[in-house]
Amino acid sequence: MPDWEDIFRDRGRVFIDPHPDMARIVEILRRHNVRKVLDLGCGTGRHIVYLTKRGFQVYALDSSAVALSHAESWLKDEGLTASLTRGRMEEDLPYSDEFFDAVVSVQVIHHNLIESVLRTIGEITRVLKPGGVVFVTVPILTVGPIQKEMDWQLQEVEPRTFIPGRGPEAGIPHHYFTEESLKAAFSEYNVQELYVDDTNHRCLLGIKNES
Repeated sequence: MPDWEDIFRDRGRVFIDPHPDMARIVEILRRHNVRKVLDLGCGTGRHIVYLTKRGFQVYALDSSAVALSHAESWLKDEGLTASLTRGRMEEDLPYSDEFFDAVVSVQVIHHNLIESVLRTIGEITRVLKPGGVVFVTVPILTVGPIQKEMDWQLQEVEPRTFIPGRGPEAGIPHHYFTEESLKAAFSEYNVQELYVDDTNHRCLLGIKNES
């Protein structure tokens, strides 16, 4: 079964265009005087490049050395710099408490069993300043009993967590939040927006509570 190294090695940059709402998210970041942004699960760099071009000080973390190599190459091509780190999101993030003004994570945090997903959210909260902005997106499980995403042969391994038996992300867990469970997972935030985007992903925009 492929892992992320295989996926990025075989498919290259995979995603090129930023999330369709990112221009609007940038305006929100600016209104909150955001400077330092973490792109968690940055992949090959689409949001690193987008945010750096717009004047943010961008830090990025991904578990794939191949993805980070693509991101470094992309930054070099654009004449940009950012701080890239290899690491796993379910482990302690290599940043100090309250280091970031914002955390962006698009189609990333759901790739785990729920215990690890919640640990990742806890780490996001730890490294984000009070009043900081979080924007995350996760997939939706639609139609029942199980959506056969391109006949991925999804196997449920715990409630609402499935592992594809085939397809480009075979063997990689996918946790599917409900609207209620996603909001509950971000209980330490004032949720500003919770909606489904044009790519059929659930999006949460929140502000970390001051206390």
